Amino acid sequence: MGTLALNADERVNSISFANDSLVVGLKDGRQISVPIEWFPRLANGSKEALQKWEICGGGYGIHWPDLDEDLSTEGLLRGAPAPNK
Repeated sequence: MGTLALNADERVNSISFANDSLVVGLKDGRQISVPIEWFPRLANGSKEALQKWEICGGGYGIHWPDLDEDLSTEGLLRGAPAPNK
């Protein structure tokens, strides 16, 4: 196993929105950028609701209480959009 894997820390450090994308900063310095349209609740949320998020799941999840949306860094790293309903 390489040393990079030993230093990986996939816990959430920051959240931002840029150019119709959700950008999640991880504790190890990486950034995950995904299209916000993958997550209809976020895409249709107000700016105020989008800015009201909290870290959950031991640091590996993000919760938007006003939008009833939860994402995990595991799902984001896999490139998993919200399931179609």
